[in-house]
Amino acid sequence: MYQNDIELILSLRNINGADYWATPDGAVAKGGPFSTLEASNLLADLGYPRSAPELVGAADAIFRNMKDDGRIRTFSSGTIYPCQTASAAKALCQLGYADDDRLARTYKYLLESQHDDGGWRCNTSKYGKGPETVYSNPGTTLTVLDVFRFTAFLNHDERLDRAVEFLLSHWVTRKPLGPCHYGIGTLFMKIEYPLVRYNTLNYVHVLSFYDTAKRDKRFLDAFDVVKSKLVDDSIVLENTNRKLKDFVSCTVDQKNDLATMYFNAARANLGVP
Repeated sequence: MYQNDIELILSLRNINGADYWATPDGAVAKGGPFSTLEASNLLADLGYPRSAPELVGAADAIFRNMKDDGRIRTFSSGTIYPCQTASAAKALCQLGYADDDRLARTYKYLLESQHDDGGWRCNTSKYGKGPETVYSNPGTTLTVLDVFRFTAFLNHDERLDRAVEFLLSHWVTRKPLGPCHYGIGTLFMKIEYPLVRYNTLNYVHVLSFYDTAKRDKRFLDAFDVVKSKLVDDSIVLENTNRKLKDFVSCTVDQKNDLATMYFNAARANLGVP
């Protein structure tokens, strides 16, 4: 049912000026949702084989941007922020490379760069330097936890438990935090697919892999918010990237099999119907 979506994404593989949705200077995050990171992950979600040349090529393009210390450059210039490394690592994990030896450096870098409050913080002043900017970025922290759910660190490293606590606390405060002002408001609460941004479905799906979250009332409250929106046991999509609004896989106000797949994974993690 998604063949037309797959063919359209494949037809755009040179849209940013180079192959595999990259730019001529190697940027893999530019052009979302048709960047190397996002397009390759959406194709994998749609059932396109991870062994296909296009997805292998996309993974190679990401790995070429890896530094010796494990950081991964996603834009052609500028500081390499933790959010960029986390997004690139997430893409590689979803493409099947979680056990690749090269990513061991990235895992080490991420764990060693954890902020004092348990999350991950990009050292920038995009919106000024208000009191909220001393905290970690909830969105980046969620992406890092998404990376580590693919690894042996899952539920075996207290540093990740601290990150889970940071996000569970944010569910209560809901205030914009971090240099990029990640908050929990109306947009966060809309069911969104693909799972790219800091969003309620993404939040519930990722945290459902962590034992410390599964037992916590704050997480269960978030889970119930998503569950309350089921229609005939399916997720109805409330928001998507505007460039994907005509994709069968991303049609708003309709039942969405892919979003439902992610919620069903959370239900299975919790062992509830």
